[in-house]
Amino acid sequence: MPGHLARPRLQTLQIILLVAPVLLFSVIAHEIAHGLAALRQGDRTALDAGRLSWNPARHIDPFFTILLPLMMLIGSAAAGVNGPVLGGAKPVPVDPRNYRNVRRGDIIVSLAGVATNFLIAIACALLIVLTGLLGQAVEPLRTTLGILQAMFVLGIQINAVLVAFNLLPIPPLDGSHVVKYLLPRPLAIQYVRLARYGLLVLVLLLWVGQRVLEAWLYPALLFFEWTVALVSTFVLPTATQWLR
Repeated sequence: MPGHLARPRLQTLQIILLVAPVLLFSVIAHEIAHGLAALRQGDRTALDAGRLSWNPARHIDPFFTILLPLMMLIGSAAAGVNGPVLGGAKPVPVDPRNYRNVRRGDIIVSLAGVATNFLIAIACALLIVLTGLLGQAVEPLRTTLGILQAMFVLGIQINAVLVAFNLLPIPPLDGSHVVKYLLPRPLAIQYVRLARYGLLVLVLLLWVGQRVLEAWLYPALLFFEWTVALVSTFVLPTATQWLR
C-alpha cells in the first residue's frame, strides 16, 4: 500500500466523519463483550444495569470517550506527527463473586474486550476486500465505498491500538487482570490496589512517558501496516483521498 495510507494524517472534518464513529463503535463493542462474557460466566450485573445496549449514551465516559481522544489528537497535531488515537467507553459493571469460577471467569471477561477489538480489525480488513471488489464491478458506488473503505482502514488501526492499550499491565486495564494471577498473592493484592491511581498513571504515561507507550504500541502499528498492505490491492482510489 502507498506510504501515505499507512499512517493517515487527518484533518478536523475527516476526524469527525471517519474516526469518531469507528472509535465509538469499537469501544462500545469492547464493553458489551465484557458484559456478555460476564453473563456467560454467571454474572448478570452488566445486564441488569442496562449496559448490554448499543445506545452510546449508556457507554460514554467523559475522560476515556471524549478527553483522551482529544488529548491524543491535539498532542499529535502539536508535534506534527500521525499518532494513534486512543479512547474507551465507561467500564461495564461486573461482580466476579458471581462467576462460577472466579479466576477463570475474571480472565475470560477481561480478555473478551480485546478479543472483540481484534476480531473487528480482521472484519475491517475483510470488508475492505469486499467493498473493493464491489467498487471495481460497480463504478457509481466507488465514491461511497471509498468513504467506507477509509473508515475500515482506520478501523484496523484503531482496534489494533485498542488491543495493545488495554493489555497494558496498569490496573484497572484488562491486562492487569491477567498479570495479577501471575504474582504471589501478597504482591497481587498490592498490585490490584494500584487501580485507584490507574487514571493518574495513564495520564502521566500519555504526557511524559510517550516513548514507553510508543514502544508498547509498536507491534500493534506493525500489525496495522501489515494488514493494510495485505489488502492494499482492493483499496479504491476514492478511499485514498480520505486517507492523505
